[in-house]
Amino acid sequence: MDKADLTRRMEGALDSLKSDYAGLRTGRASASMLEPIVVDVYGSKMPMNQVGNITVPESRMLTVQVWDASAVSAVEKAIRESGLGLNPQSEGSVVRVPIPELNEERRKELTKVAGQYAESARVAIRNVRRDGMDSIKNNKEYSEDDKKRLEKEVQELTDAKIKIVDAALSDKEKDIMTV
Repeated sequence: MDKADLTRRMEGALDSLKSDYAGLRTGRASASMLEPIVVDVYGSKMPMNQVGNITVPESRMLTVQVWDASAVSAVEKAIRESGLGLNPQSEGSVVRVPIPELNEERRKELTKVAGQYAESARVAIRNVRRDGMDSIKNNKEYSEDDKKRLEKEVQELTDAKIKIVDAALSDKEKDIMTV
């Protein structure tokens, strides 16, 4: 069992959660909101930041300077269909994305999405835990005492990472629900 590898994999789940949360809209403009969006362009799917430059000219506005004018409509469509509740408008090769105020219903919806992201992170962490436990059980070189000690260490690591997920969810819910 490699504890450093388990820690690295659990940290990967936390990093994924952070990037998912960065894309959740909280009423303030953030370039990271558009980064998870995938644009269907040139016959393949590309991340938004590989199709154009995302900027925040003001607190309630995002702009995407699309590098290829033929991709503007694909960028607009991807933003509109992203589920973020955004309505982009294009002016030449620039796509403007106004960030509307969040109503109470939308805020509650976003907290549910945040909860789903957190649960996905918990599941990923538990899967890493299961892999660690399996490698301990299947290793014939460990004594029973070593197995118990290592299983306890893996469980403690898992509990610590799940606690971080829960704290991140709580912070994100507060962020979404505050006006």
